[in-house]
Amino acid sequence: MPNIEELSVVALLADLPEKGLFRGQVGTVVQTGLPDQVLVEFCDSDGVTYAIEMIEAASLMRLHHQPLGQVG
Repeated sequence: MPNIEELSVVALLADLPEKGLFRGQVGTVVQTGLPDQVLVEFCDSDGVTYAIEMIEAASLMRLHHQPLGQVG
């Protein structure tokens, strides 16, 4: 989980139907520090929170809104 930190924007990589969440939904990490899990807040396009859940870090992908630089 080295590149997922607090306030990271993340997307789900897998469905979590028991939590009412599905692959591709986007959230913001609001707490880290637990082994292999982070607390993620999911909001709709109006900014209304519809879920706050502990999610396995391996089930998340960090999203980036700017170039990361050249890999080489």
